[in-house]
Amino acid sequence: MMMVEKKNIFENILQYSDKEIFENIILNGNLKIERIISYPNSTQDNIWYDQPQDEWVILLQGSATLELEDEKLLNLNPGDYLFLPSHTKHKVRETNKEEPTIWLAIHYK
Repeated sequence: MMMVEKKNIFENILQYSDKEIFENIILNGNLKIERIISYPNSTQDNIWYDQPQDEWVILLQGSATLELEDEKLLNLNPGDYLFLPSHTKHKVRETNKEEPTIWLAIHYK
C-alpha cells in the first residue's frame, strides 16, 4: 500500500541552474506527471521536444515564451495552460530572467 505523503510543488527549487530540471511526481503506465523548472538560458536553441504522448502543461510561476514548429510563439504567464498533441514539436524560447519558471506537465497516451 502506498503511503499518503504531503509535498509542495514550490519546495526544493534551486535559485539557479544552467539546465532545465525534470522531476517525476507520478510515473505510472501511460501517465506521467512532472514538475519542470526552467531557468534563464537553460534551454538549448537547437533542441525540439517531439514526444510520442499527448501533453497538458500549466505554467505555475515565472513566465515563458514557447515556440512551436510552425514558428508560432506563445507567451505564457502564471495560470496559462495548453494542450500539446503527440509529436507537436516545440521548445522553450525564453523564460523569466528574475526567478525560476515552474511548470506542471501531464503526459498521457
